Amino acid sequence: MSYIILKWVHVLSATILFGTGVGGAFYVFAANREKNVAGIYFATSHVVIADWLFIAPAVVIQFITGVWLLYLTGYSLSDVWVRWGVALYFFVGVCWLPAVWMQIKMRDMAKAALKTGAPLPEYYWRLDRWWIVAGSLAFPAMVVIFYLMVAKP
Repeated sequence: MSYIILKWVHVLSATILFGTGVGGAFYVFAANREKNVAGIYFATSHVVIADWLFIAPAVVIQFITGVWLLYLTGYSLSDVWVRWGVALYFFVGVCWLPAVWMQIKMRDMAKAALKTGAPLPEYYWRLDRWWIVAGSLAFPAMVVIFYLMVAKP
């Protein structure tokens, strides 16, 4: 695979990863602020699907193409910007995995509330707060990763 195609795949997967994450977070956050159970169920169920269809494959592609690009360009895992990028990549993963679990739980609670007509339980709103914390930590880390990928300081 040529360098330019590999770099394009890497940038494209980074864009899909970041864009899907930000977009999904926006819709769940907005639906939760409206407190409309049907809207919450719609948002959470579709974000869970997007996580598996777009984000999970992009995470794998990012890692593979990133390591491959390092090899092709002669950069090393010992370069400071690479170490920071890898550390932040795993930090984002540590934020994302619990967030996915929370989204699945939130989706299930919204589905149950929609079926029964009951309000969402307090546990839903606790998860919502932790979900916001996870996203608030992951988002700036992703921005820094983009900077490191481009600037290679």
